[in-house]
Amino acid sequence: MPPLDPRAILAGRPTARPSAGTVVTIAVSSLCLVVALTIMLHDGATGVPAAVVLALVPLPLLLAGILALDRLEPEPPDALVAAFGWGAGVAVLLAMLLNTAGLDLVWAPMLGSELGTYAMAAITAPVVEEVLKGAVLVGLLWFRRSELNGPTDGIIYGSMVALGFAVVENISYYAFAPPGTLALTFTVRGIVSPLLHPLCTSLTGIGVAAAALRGPGRSRALPVLAGLAGAVALHAAWNASSALGLAGLGAAYLAGVGVLVALAVVLHRDRQRIVALIQTHLPQYQEVGVVTPADVWMLSSLHRRQRARERTRATRGRGPARALADYQQAATELAMLHRRHGLGLVPDDAFVARRDPLLLLMHHARAAFA
Repeated sequence: MPPLDPRAILAGRPTARPSAGTVVTIAVSSLCLVVALTIMLHDGATGVPAAVVLALVPLPLLLAGILALDRLEPEPPDALVAAFGWGAGVAVLLAMLLNTAGLDLVWAPMLGSELGTYAMAAITAPVVEEVLKGAVLVGLLWFRRSELNGPTDGIIYGSMVALGFAVVENISYYAFAPPGTLALTFTVRGIVSPLLHPLCTSLTGIGVAAAALRGPGRSRALPVLAGLAGAVALHAAWNASSALGLAGLGAAYLAGVGVLVALAVVLHRDRQRIVALIQTHLPQYQEVGVVTPADVWMLSSLHRRQRARERTRATRGRGPARALADYQQAATELAMLHRRHGLGLVPDDAFVARRDPLLLLMHHARAAFA
């Protein structure tokens, strides 16, 4: 028998290598990013190195926060990188071209330069940008639906594509900031409102994740459109608030805080749902020797999972600790698989074909750490 490849089993593919579609997405996104930065330089952007540094300053903290939400059922790194790259490359370049075309061809001739710019920011940009960011989420729904197991996954992917978009958009704002306003621009975009894009696109992500869990015969378009409408509305409210001064900004900020609190509630309930699935579906595998009541208890808490890995690393070494981490993820994937099967999203033969490798991985992992 060929050696067991935990990464391939967890990914549900014959090999752990990224798929051709993921590689193409990352390559195209990288090319689009280069073109977008070239356009900025051609249009007279100044201080681009400093703008890049300022745009990257909040990124590690924001990435750490998003990935911290993704610990119970981690998403594949290649899919996360592709989502981030799409936002930073494809979405940014197309938004740049479409927003500029809308301003030059519609709003400026109709309303003049100043009012036309405001109309573009408040009306055109939210629609264009949220549709372009959401496109990669719809791609996940179409090509990698099994990765979308609940609203947490939608929030993770939505936040990743939005962070990619926000970083490059901030480079543009900083590079074109009028003299003497760079510090203020950084304060507004990098400190006061770094979560604007992730909050907006997370709403689209929730809609896409809800569509992914709809059973056969039910329309998937409605939840996607509802999430996208929420994203556009929040984005438009923020952009339009600039015309109302501090009062408008405060109202938009409160709306953003309200969405953030709502997302926190959704994340908490989704984690409870996943724990309930683990406690419901895993005990049936006690008879085959891959799960014990103690394992179910350990798997039902992020804190207990981490403590178990730390103890195993301290007493057995890194290899068994890695095997325990694989066991934890495989067990969670197995619980998610049962839910999709129960919803009619996975046929019986596909369920068995996915279940058996996960059980095999759990068996081998237990032999390494138990």
